[in-house]
Amino acid sequence: MAFESLSDRLQDTFKKLRGKGVLTEEDIDKAMREVKLALLEADVNFKVVKEFVAEVKEKALGSDVLKSLTPGQQVVKIVNDELIDLLGGTNSKLTYSPSGFTTILMVGLQGTGKTTTCGKLAAWLKREGKKPMLAACDIYRPAAIDQLEIVGKQVNVPVYVERDNRKAEEIALHAKAEAEKKGLNVLIVDTAGRLQIDEALMEELARIKQTVKPHEILLVVDALTGQDAVNAAKGFNERLGIDGIIMTKMDGDSRGGAALSAKKVTGKPVKFIGMGEKLDALEPFHPERMASRILGMGDMMTLIEKAQENYDEEKAAALEKKLRRNEFTLEDFLDQMGEVRNMGGLAKILDMLPGVNKKEVTEDAIDSGEKEFAQMEAIIRSMTYEERRKPEILNASRRKRIAAGSGMSVTKVNQLIKKYEDAKKLMKQMNNPNFMKKSRFRGLFG
Repeated sequence: MAFESLSDRLQDTFKKLRGKGVLTEEDIDKAMREVKLALLEADVNFKVVKEFVAEVKEKALGSDVLKSLTPGQQVVKIVNDELIDLLGGTNSKLTYSPSGFTTILMVGLQGTGKTTTCGKLAAWLKREGKKPMLAACDIYRPAAIDQLEIVGKQVNVPVYVERDNRKAEEIALHAKAEAEKKGLNVLIVDTAGRLQIDEALMEELARIKQTVKPHEILLVVDALTGQDAVNAAKGFNERLGIDGIIMTKMDGDSRGGAALSAKKVTGKPVKFIGMGEKLDALEPFHPERMASRILGMGDMMTLIEKAQENYDEEKAAALEKKLRRNEFTLEDFLDQMGEVRNMGGLAKILDMLPGVNKKEVTEDAIDSGEKEFAQMEAIIRSMTYEERRKPEILNASRRKRIAAGSGMSVTKVNQLIKKYEDAKKLMKQMNNPNFMKKSRFRGLFG
């Protein structure tokens, strides 16, 4: 999970401060040393760390903080505010053309996941109500064109291809004309990468930029490369001029130093982060939400948005009726487990919940939870249509047959039935007009 090691270190440090009724300058100094080490170990740029710690320390030593009733909490608030500022302040949105047609130029080095990210961005734009087209302008790697076509099919977005044209800027221009002709309103241009920034790459990108005049130039960088990603961003910005950064593989980097350094070093915001391999695993980057996650305060806004993305009003209304009639079945129970999976699984949900101690929630525990989901699914799918609809008929012989059919023990079957009954009771308690009217989690929790 992103920033996991940094988050653990900072939370341990601030736990000590919160336990003190009065803070001294020595307490602040000691805490700031811990913060400095935590940031450096997270691979944050040294100059950025130095400035950050100095800023926090100066504000933390103010008399208003030291004399307050909860000085530890005040220091955490200062760190939170400074982290938000370091990460970019506010969410930086895409710039769309006022004329109605927007061109986005995607650039980056090889191996950053640029082509896949083009597909992820197209999928995100579709969810936002846009009509995108992808343009294959990597004229050096046929495999890149093939990959973009595959990704385009997966997200159901058209891909413009000219395999014989050796001028990337001409392909981009033709793609723009074709997209406008078809009534589409966003063109995403996938360009060639290199192992490193060189003159030929920059000249080609400059020609494409001059030809199609993009409204956004987005640099795709790999979070796993740490400060190399930040240096690449700095180089591209100086040579080409970029408008924002998309940081891929954030789910695989427990340190996160690149995201913390990028805005300060380049002056350009991180606009999106890649949080998984699936084509829907691209998220707008919200500095305040990420700071909250780092400090263990959760990210309820993103959790709510994910719930809303998977929210089906018709299904929720049907489920509400079933609950009122006390007709919640094992099929409905299975559907609700599917909703959790659609939101990214247990690990991602726990990462966004406030107050969850990440050290106590081990990978083994998460794997165990996911495994239990799979086992429950297997058990329910081994039941007959009637058994799923009428769980009350599940006598001992039926449970034995279901256990054999699913490859589970009778004990596991009994445990599932108990969980189902507990869930049904909970939903019955939650089933009142005020709750059902206000809750945006109806589709997940009933």
